[in-house]
Amino acid sequence: MKKIIFWIVIVFLAIQFIPVDKVNKPIDRKNNFVDIYKTPHNIKTILKNACYDCHSNETIYPDYAHVAPISWAVKDHINEGREYLNFSEWGTYNNDIRKNAIQKTLETVRNKQMPLPSYINYHPAANLTTRQRTDLENYFLSIQNNSAL
Repeated sequence: MKKIIFWIVIVFLAIQFIPVDKVNKPIDRKNNFVDIYKTPHNIKTILKNACYDCHSNETIYPDYAHVAPISWAVKDHINEGREYLNFSEWGTYNNDIRKNAIQKTLETVRNKQMPLPSYINYHPAANLTTRQRTDLENYFLSIQNNSAL
């Protein structure tokens, strides 16, 4: 049993040296969603607290994201989130992608699918109130109804 525990500890320590890229790309304000739409402060705060860690290049990595294998899972979630929607690269999307992203964002806010419960557990500020969800929904609807997406 001691040998098993010894090797588990050795493997755990060894995997700490497998690097995970936690460097965010620089933000180009001309492509950044909140800058393009001159997003009001209250909406910007909601987005930063609930969405931007996984859906932008402004990720703030929590302390637990520096320990393997948790760091691998966190980075995988971030990569997946950015693949679906990256607010920092909004200006690079064509109109069809923007329309689809707005529609999917509306659906996930309405259906309380985002932020993920696992994220909310460790980030209480991301636990959106009914009012915050309504504010986000109204904001995204106003963008959706604007022909200049």
